[in-house]
Amino acid sequence: MRIAPAVAGTGVVFRRVDLDNFELAANVGSVARVAYATTLMKRGVWISTVEHLLSALYGLGIDNAIVELDNFEVPILDGSALAFAEAIQRVGSRELDSPRNYIRITKSFMLEENGKSIAIHPAETFSIEYHIDFAHPLIGNQNIEIELTPKNYAQFVAPARTFGFYHEVEALQANGLIRGGSLTNAIVLTETGMLNETSLRFPDEFVRHKTLDLLGDFALIGAPVLGRIAANRAGHALHTRFVAALLDSTDHWNFSMDTEASVSITAL
Repeated sequence: MRIAPAVAGTGVVFRRVDLDNFELAANVGSVARVAYATTLMKRGVWISTVEHLLSALYGLGIDNAIVELDNFEVPILDGSALAFAEAIQRVGSRELDSPRNYIRITKSFMLEENGKSIAIHPAETFSIEYHIDFAHPLIGNQNIEIELTPKNYAQFVAPARTFGFYHEVEALQANGLIRGGSLTNAIVLTETGMLNETSLRFPDEFVRHKTLDLLGDFALIGAPVLGRIAANRAGHALHTRFVAALLDSTDHWNFSMDTEASVSITAL
């Protein structure tokens, strides 16, 4: 994978260099599957496991980038967005000669489904509150509330790794998912603990990773947002449905042009 600069107004675009540079825009209209990861598809060409990379780009304030891939899956790396965030910070970004357009939430909006919910409320900054509840001794009830600045994202969200349960692994791999899954790129939970020999990066690493995933899916909205998100026991399917429903609910938000410049990544 390689990330290249893009001009203002491009957004994030995936480019399959193995398929004559076929391009697929990272927007909610391209969502094809949300089983344990988010997959985008256009005209039969798909890009899998996009959420961690999109989370890093959105969390670090990158508006425009071309992501070049020679296969259908974004590398999982260690199961977090840490390597992406560190690489982006290392090469830096540049301001473009174009103002940044924000989506400003003007009226609260909520989506609920089977005891799960996501809401967004008006605010002058962008923040996420996330609550999860798993009947597992390492998780239980966890809650986090964080204002999403690039510094906060890199320090408190990006390092959180994906997690799953050992009894689900065989079924997932039989369905073509987590093909490269291992203890090096996920926290694998048993009934009473975890298989990994390394310790958790945060006591509440699980809810931090859910926040990471939500941000990656929310990036499919296509613009920076001013608002406060409150999520309860959600997941990829509800995340992406929420983005689509919010975009359709145009009486809950408006576009706000800022004097701050749009941003592109430098070559990575």
